[in-house]
Amino acid sequence: MIGWECAIDDCGVDFGSPEELIAHQETEHAGHECRVCGKRVADGYLAISHAFSEHTRAEYVRAYDANAKAIRVREEVLRTVESALDEPVSVTNETE
Repeated sequence: MIGWECAIDDCGVDFGSPEELIAHQETEHAGHECRVCGKRVADGYLAISHAFSEHTRAEYVRAYDANAKAIRVREEVLRTVESALDEPVSVTNETE
């Protein structure tokens, strides 16, 4: 069984499912403003999902001064979480 640990700002809280982790990230952490488009989204998984589903990798690299390794790490986060979710999670809701 995979443990689901929140890695936002070294939070470190563990959860039993990716859904619980995402809910925690939405409610317990400040939102994130996308550097590509300026949209406010929940931090963590939903911010990564937004960046990679709404923008090109090249836009992400330019806006976040990222490199290939940073892209690979985030793509692995997406694959790991998405393969464990019971249902897809919407990234369209903006944070307040």
